[in-house]
Amino acid sequence: AMNYLRRRLSDSTFISNLPNGYMSDLQKPDLPQPPPPGPASGPAPVSPGQERNPIQPQPLAPVSPCQERNPIQPQPLGTGFFSSITSVVKQTAASAGLVEQTPVPASSKRHKLLLVIDEPQQDWAKLFRGKKLNGDYDITVEQAEFGDISVVAHANGSCNVAVQVLQNENTVVRSFKPDFVLIRQHAYSMAENEDFRNLIIGLQYAGIPSINSLESIYNLCDKPWAFACLISTCKKLGQEKFPIIEQTFYPNYKEMVAMPAFPVVVKIGHAHSGVGKVKVENHTKFQDIASVVAITQTYSTCEPFIEAKYDIRIQKIGNDYKAYVRTSVSGNWKSNTGTAMVEQVAMTDRYKRWVDTCSEIFEGLEICAVKAIHGKDGKDYITEVMGSSMPLVGGHQAEDQQLIADMVIAKMNHVMAQNPKRPTAIQPRKNALEKDAVVEVKHGPPQKAPPQGCLQYILDCNGVAVGPKLVQAN
Repeated sequence: AMNYLRRRLSDSTFISNLPNGYMSDLQKPDLPQPPPPGPASGPAPVSPGQERNPIQPQPLAPVSPCQERNPIQPQPLGTGFFSSITSVVKQTAASAGLVEQTPVPASSKRHKLLLVIDEPQQDWAKLFRGKKLNGDYDITVEQAEFGDISVVAHANGSCNVAVQVLQNENTVVRSFKPDFVLIRQHAYSMAENEDFRNLIIGLQYAGIPSINSLESIYNLCDKPWAFACLISTCKKLGQEKFPIIEQTFYPNYKEMVAMPAFPVVVKIGHAHSGVGKVKVENHTKFQDIASVVAITQTYSTCEPFIEAKYDIRIQKIGNDYKAYVRTSVSGNWKSNTGTAMVEQVAMTDRYKRWVDTCSEIFEGLEICAVKAIHGKDGKDYITEVMGSSMPLVGGHQAEDQQLIADMVIAKMNHVMAQNPKRPTAIQPRKNALEKDAVVEVKHGPPQKAPPQGCLQYILDCNGVAVGPKLVQAN
C-alpha cells in the first residue's frame, strides 16, 4: 500500500493537477542525481532489502530500477506529506485574516493586562509603555470601545472579554481576561441610544478591579440617582457650604401637571453635552414638553433657569485639583453648546470642599468633577457630578491623562499586593483553522465526521486522491 501511494504521489500528472500552494514541497523539481561511481570503485552490491525499500539515505549508492520509477527523495523529520498539509492550513488561515497575526507574549514573561474602554483617538498604550508593576510585571494594554466588546463572567471569578477588531477587511476577535479596567467612556446615553450597563454588570460579576469602581460607574448611569446623593449631602452640610440647585423629579410625563415658576429648564432622561435640555418660558410650552416626554417614556427633571455669568467645573484626579470657568461666546444659554471660552482659575477652599464631598459618594470616586453655575445674582448652584468618564478640558489634557495613568499603576500595585495572582497573557480566541491538520486516508466515506476546520484528503475506491477539502467551522 505504501509503495502504491509513493507511485501515485510521484506521478507528474497528479502533482500538476493539484491547486497552487498545495503540497508545494512535492512539486519542487527533482534534485540532481549523484554522479555514477568511477571505474576504480566498481558498482556497490544491491541487497534484497534495498530492492524492497528503495528510499535510502545513502547519497553515493547506485540508483536501482525501482528508484528511477520513484524519484521521491528522503525528507527530514517534520516535512513531507503531513507538513505540506499543515502549511496549507496555516497559509489559508493567515491569508483569510481569520487568525490574529499579533505575536502572543511568551508565557515566561510576567505581565498584567489592563483593559481601557475609551474612544480610539485616545492612545493609552503609549502612556503605559515601559512601565512596571512592583518593579517586575509589564503592563499590556487592550483598548476598545463599549460597542466592540462582550463579556462572559462566572461566579468563580473567571471572566472572558472578547474584542472585535477589523484586520485586512476581516473581523478578528481577541479574547482575554483583564486584570484591571479603566473606563473613560459613558456606559449609558439615551441620546446615542447606547446602554452598556450589562457589560458593567459582567465585569462586576467577575470582581474585576477598576477606576472608578464599577459600582460607582453603574450608579452614575442615571443623573437623577446621582443628584439624590447630592441632596442628601446638602442636608448634612447646609445650602451655604454645598449649594445645590433646586430640582424637581418627574418619574413620567403623567406627573408633569404642577406648574413651576417660569422660566425653567427641563432635562429629559439621561443625556450628555447639553442634549435633552429645553428652556421653557411659560405653561403652554411646558405642556408641549410634557407631550414629548410621553413619547420618550422616560423620567425628566425640572429646575429654575439661572441666568449664568459663567459655568464652573472643578475636577479631581487623585490628589490633583483643577478649576475651570466656561463662558459662552456664541450667546447660547447652554455654554457647552456652540462656541465657549474655557480658562483655568485658582483653586479655592470652597471649590475643593465641593469636589472632595462629591468624591465620597458611591464608596469613593478617584476621578470626578463637579459642575456648577455662577449666576449673575452672584450665587453658585451645583448641578451635576461626573465620574471617570468625564471629558478632559483646558490646556492640560495631556498632563491629566498622565495623572490618570499613574493612578491606574498605583491602584494595580495595590491590588496585586492584596491579591497576588498568576500573570495573564493575551489569548487570541481559538479559530477553527488554527487546529492541527488531520488527514483521513480511507476507502469510501469516513465513518465519523471530520474535525471542524481541518484539511481533509479523500481517496476514491481506487485509492486516487480526489483533492483536498477544507471543512469550515459552523
